[in-house]
Amino acid sequence: MWGNSYSYLDMMKPFWRPCVGGAQSGRTDGLLWYKDLGAHVNGEFSMAVVQANSLMEDQSQIESGPLDSMNLGLYGTFIGVYDGHGGPEASRFVNENMFSNLKKFVSEDEEMSGDAIRKAFLSTEHQFISLVRDQWRTCPQFACVGTCCLVGVIVDGVIYTANAGDSRVVLGRVDKDSGGVSAIQLSQEHNVNHECVRDELRSLHPDDPKIVVMKHNVWRVKGLIQVSRSIGDAYLKNPEFNRAPLLPKFRIPQSFSKQILSPEPTISIQKVDPNDEFLIFASDGLWEQLSNEEAVDIVHTYPRNGIARRLVKAALQAAAKKREVRYLDLKKIERGVRRHFHDDITVVVVFLNSSLTNPSSSVSMKGGVGLPATKKF
Repeated sequence: MWGNSYSYLDMMKPFWRPCVGGAQSGRTDGLLWYKDLGAHVNGEFSMAVVQANSLMEDQSQIESGPLDSMNLGLYGTFIGVYDGHGGPEASRFVNENMFSNLKKFVSEDEEMSGDAIRKAFLSTEHQFISLVRDQWRTCPQFACVGTCCLVGVIVDGVIYTANAGDSRVVLGRVDKDSGGVSAIQLSQEHNVNHECVRDELRSLHPDDPKIVVMKHNVWRVKGLIQVSRSIGDAYLKNPEFNRAPLLPKFRIPQSFSKQILSPEPTISIQKVDPNDEFLIFASDGLWEQLSNEEAVDIVHTYPRNGIARRLVKAALQAAAKKREVRYLDLKKIERGVRRHFHDDITVVVVFLNSSLTNPSSSVSMKGGVGLPATKKF
């Protein structure tokens, strides 16, 4: 992707650190990575990732234990799902920096809050855009790399969710009388396939009749990208990057003074209900194949052990059926070619126990560690 791979590697080395948990805490099977069951401060969790792109663009993490750096006694669980586009660099960067930025602001404020999460998003954005600026001469295409960001925090009986992009978190709430489970979507998506998102962009840019256009039967911002909020994508946020040496196909003919995409997350806060059983955090690769209700029913019906892997399998089976190929044949298709059948898929299922806070169940884990990479990396 880059004209100067040495410069790229030299730039990114400071931000690629070994992961606690790492490959030894998860397993790989071809293009699949999974952690069937683990413990977090507030219950149990299951993770799974399957690669479709030549370069794995999805990144994810679960961090459970102290949520500050000042020994304030804030113990909880942080979940991050980062769905990159244009390359894996932005999602990798966010995977290494979002949680530490959040801990910094929580420590400064001496409490967890929606504002602390918002500041963590904006600080991570600022850091990444600064990298783009530093590398502009040697790696101008870095300005076209971005990532959707979905974050969840569970602490003191409260669920915080923050989203920029089109990943999704869905809550499974049990009906004690019927024994069934309802699916409650907690996150708001920012994809211009939704009319309300197109309307929002048009209201923010009333003088630009082409702020959203239909291209190849898909709505896109400026004909380039489907999401209206992200971290990265500097070329659609700052006009200093809308020029050579950026490739012409990424440049916008008209100059702009107001950023086109936004890093601002939509944040929701709610208390854990005694009937809240689990949360499903996933990139849009899962939700393109399964509905909220289908995913929640699977998690509610089957054993916890391996449940994230089961969701990934259900999504792959649905993708195979759409393309009229056998599931076993789909699994044999190499990364890169697989992208024609489905996207990278990341799933983190977090089971809730509102009465449990166990600091000894601290964990730090990155999803997908050990999946294949190209020789370039």
